[in-house]
Order: sequence, then C-alpha cells, then structure tokens
Amino acid sequence: MTTTICAIATAQGGALGIIRVSGTEAIDITGQIFRCKKGPLNEARGYTIHYGQIMDSDNATVIDDVIVSVFRAPHSYTGEDMTEISCHGSKYILSSIIKLLIDNGCVMAQPGEYTQRAFANGKLDLSQAEAVADLIASTNRATHHLAMSQLRGNFSDELRTLREKLLRLTTLIELELDFSDHEDLEFANRDELLALSHTIDSHITSLADSFVSGRAIKQGIAVAIAGRTNVGKSTLLNLLVGEEKAIVSDIHGTTRDTIEDTTDIDGVTFRFIDTAGIRHTDDHIEQLGIRRTYRKIEEAAIVVWMTDNLPAKEEAAEIMKVIENHKVIIVNNKTDIADHTAMLSRQFPLADVIGISAKYNTNIAELRSAIYTAANIPSFHENDVIVTSARHYDALQRAHESISEVIKGIGQGIPGDLLSEDLRQCLHHLADITGGEITSQETLNNLFSHFCIGK
Repeated sequence: MTTTICAIATAQGGALGIIRVSGTEAIDITGQIFRCKKGPLNEARGYTIHYGQIMDSDNATVIDDVIVSVFRAPHSYTGEDMTEISCHGSKYILSSIIKLLIDNGCVMAQPGEYTQRAFANGKLDLSQAEAVADLIASTNRATHHLAMSQLRGNFSDELRTLREKLLRLTTLIELELDFSDHEDLEFANRDELLALSHTIDSHITSLADSFVSGRAIKQGIAVAIAGRTNVGKSTLLNLLVGEEKAIVSDIHGTTRDTIEDTTDIDGVTFRFIDTAGIRHTDDHIEQLGIRRTYRKIEEAAIVVWMTDNLPAKEEAAEIMKVIENHKVIIVNNKTDIADHTAMLSRQFPLADVIGISAKYNTNIAELRSAIYTAANIPSFHENDVIVTSARHYDALQRAHESISEVIKGIGQGIPGDLLSEDLRQCLHHLADITGGEITSQETLNNLFSHFCIGK
C-alpha cells in the first residue's frame, strides 16, 4: 500500500484528540508540519515521543502544542511507519491538522483501513481483526473478555492446532499418491487416520457448539416477561432496567406492543422484553400485541411468567406449554397482599418460583440472580475460546461437514485422492476464519520437514 493515510482516532468533543498517520511517508509528512527542538522528526527512532508545535502552511502560526509518537515499521499497529499526534480536542484544531496533513500528501483513511492494513501486513489475522471491532463495541465484562481473548490470538491458536493436524493427514495421504505405483506402500495407517479425524471433528464441533453461548453473550440474552394483564410486568421491567421504560397503569391492556431494554447482571447483558398481557379480547390492536407476545416468547432464551394469583386452568396449561420449550421462572408478584409462592412451586415443580413485590422492590435482587443462573452462562477463563461470530460458526459447520466426509470415506475405503480433496476442503473452511490460504507449496514444505525421501 503506497498511500499514506490519516484520520482522527478519538471521538470529538473531549479534552484531547489523537490523529493517526500511517504509510511509507507518515513520518516525513508529519515532520513537515511539526517543529521540535530535538531536530527533524524523520531522524527520530521508533517508540519515541516528541514535544513540539504544529505550524500552519505558512510556517508562521502555531496551531497547537502537541506530542507526536513515532513508530517504525514493522513495529506498529499497521506494520507500517506511523505517527500519532496528540493535541487538544478542539474541532478546529483537529480539522486544521488533518487539512495540513492532506495538503502535504496524506489521504483520508477509509473506515477500518488501519486494521485492514494491519491484516494485510501480517500484524493480525482476520479473526483478530474482527475482534478489534468487537472490543470497541464491548459494553460489559463478558463481551470485553471474549473480544480480548480473540484479539490475543487464542482462537487463532486453536485453529492453528487443528490446521497442523489436518496438514499432517493431508501430507500422509498425498505422500501415498506420490508413490501410487507401489500398490503395497501405505504411509497412512487407516486406523490412525480415522482416530485423528475423529479428534479433529470433536474439536471443530466443540468450537461450533460454543456459538450458542457466544452469540447470547454478544447480543444480550433475551428474557420475555409474560403473563396476564395487570400483574405487574411493566413495573418489573422498569425495576430490572432501572428506569421508567414502560407505562404503568391499573387499566388492563395498557401494554399493547413489546417494549425492550437491556441491563447488565454480573457483567452479562440481558435484553428484557415487556409483552402485552395475555387475555381474551375483542380489541384488534390488543390482539396484535398478544400475537407478538407469543412470538417474543418463542424467541426468548428465558421466560419470566408473572402472576399475582394461582393460575386458572387455561393459564396453567399455557405455562406448562412454555415450560416444555423454555427455561421458565414463575414470579408470584404482590406477595405483600397474598403469597402463593409455595403452592406455585408444588404446581409447577419444573420451574423456578420466586415471590416478589414489585411495588415495594422486594426480592428483586433474588430474581436477578435467578435470571443469571437460568441463562446457564458457561464459566470461561482467560485462554478459553468461545465463538461469537456467525461467519466463524458457518465456516466451522462447513469444516465439520468436510471432515465428516473424510471419516465416512475412511470407513468405506475410498481412494486417497478423494480423501485428500475432502481434507483440503476442511483446511479451506478453517482458513476462511483467519484469512489464511492453504497452498500446495505449504503441503510440500510440510512433507519434506517430516520425511526424508530416498534416504
């Protein structure tokens, strides 16, 4: 990439601003508008910081006192020569410095171009580059932890291990093909190949299975608050999210559409959905709201079913139907008036039952804890890998299909060239995740590093 790019790297409106410059001329161009008593910037060593002034185009007026950080290729975020100009956060100052950089040969960076250059220059693989966006977008401890794990290369390391095992399989099969004129020569014991293929498939499947938890953590775990009209669903939503999101009224059928908001519980985002009260009604608009309620219940990971009394036969049947397909927490509201918690526990032994008083904020902390527990979030450590990207999940599923064909083919005794093709397909799908490419030369290099042919 021959162009030198520049862009503001911080949100405007703060006390300080940072402008990033990257490319072969980054240090020279920055030096043309920067004055420092230590001497020309293009003579500065990498990983050094310099205090000075940004001068206007006539070299007569000081735009701002700044600090310039210098990074020399390949030891920078992008792998190119880079500078970072730290200045005051004034919109005028930032725009003036950007204009000076462009006038001296820079072009404005496109969205994500710094990370794209980091990928192109081998500083990050594709999955790590995607983790940069996830890290910026992280809103709680869990999403931050997952993004940092991926950015550090933990996912890439897992894939690298799988890739090495697959390359070994491919090498053994293709070595046989190179000596196909010797019919009795078998470099790859089929039992060993089968065992190794099962190990690889198990690892791929485990990574793919983690996507359910990863997606929930990244997007927020959906919790539908359902029940009859006027049992306190809107009041509960407001308590859980900590603000007045839903209208609270004694009038039945006030909530006619779903209302959503998010909050964190123990570092994990939960997306709470207040739904229209379930009852028989002739009101067309309310009927639409009730239909949406059932859709939201189907989509939710957890259902909080609220009641303020012992459910009638029809409601009890509805609760049982929901329990069959969802994790359900039955909330007995208005325990300050009548507490039916014990009887509800006996009536619905498969559900958690918690008694609360939304009016007096009683047992809300216990309910939040029960919701977190119901989410069944796996405990993960610093080096654990949990898949959060639908793109990665799709690639893993395709890799699983390919290695499954290898397993089936070994069992059926199919020729090595067909096994080799399925192995290469598996390698290709895993390479899609990191942005790598499996080449014939790589397989050849792997072959010579493990075998000494003709010795």
